[in-house]
Amino acid sequence: MLKKWLQNSNYTVVFTGAGMSTESGLPDFRSSNQGLWNKKDPSKIASTDALNNNVNDFISFYRERVLGVKEYSPHKGHYILADLEKQGYVKSIITQNVDGFHQQAGSKNVAELHGTLQTVHCQNCGEVYSSQEYVDKEYYCTCGGILRPSIILFGETLPQDAFQFALEESRKSDLFIVLGSSLSVTPANQFPLIAKEMGAKLVIINREKTPFDYYADQVIRDQAIGKVLAELDM
Repeated sequence: MLKKWLQNSNYTVVFTGAGMSTESGLPDFRSSNQGLWNKKDPSKIASTDALNNNVNDFISFYRERVLGVKEYSPHKGHYILADLEKQGYVKSIITQNVDGFHQQAGSKNVAELHGTLQTVHCQNCGEVYSSQEYVDKEYYCTCGGILRPSIILFGETLPQDAFQFALEESRKSDLFIVLGSSLSVTPANQFPLIAKEMGAKLVIINREKTPFDYYADQVIRDQAIGKVLAELDM
């Protein structure tokens, strides 16, 4: 059914969450058994307050995360999405993930709602560097400012350009596919509802139930994302 919907759709938008990344091996934030937040308090370590007042622990935590992302790579599902975009079946991807795997796999129209761990930037002047700086233990800009990952910290708002792009794409979609998101984080979780309200078919593919399963035209819970996408490959 989903493949037929995709073939007949004029404007398919894909929304990805942590489940897309965990199939590459990356640990989840909120999973009950191995979520990163079970080990660290995000408000103390991944926040603007930590950046300003607890910078050594902040840098140590994010260096670990940068190194973690570099250990892994896109899985087959990422490449299938990129191919579907090239063929015109998928118009854009909205992602909550910060690993940059969609772009590494070749996707072009990607809104990164929570930023990316692939780059760092100066907290003072905004100069952007590769996250290799953190790998090499280089934490300061040429201007003297602290380099920080280009992700959204607790206490910061979503990047306006990514949010606006995601909003417009959701409104334009006639098929909206959620891959691996619990849809528990606002305001990102509003995009599937916006798409549905504008008349799109909503498909949710996630291991666990989500608050919006009731609104979905199809829910798939018992299959890996990569397997579902392999069946959609044209």
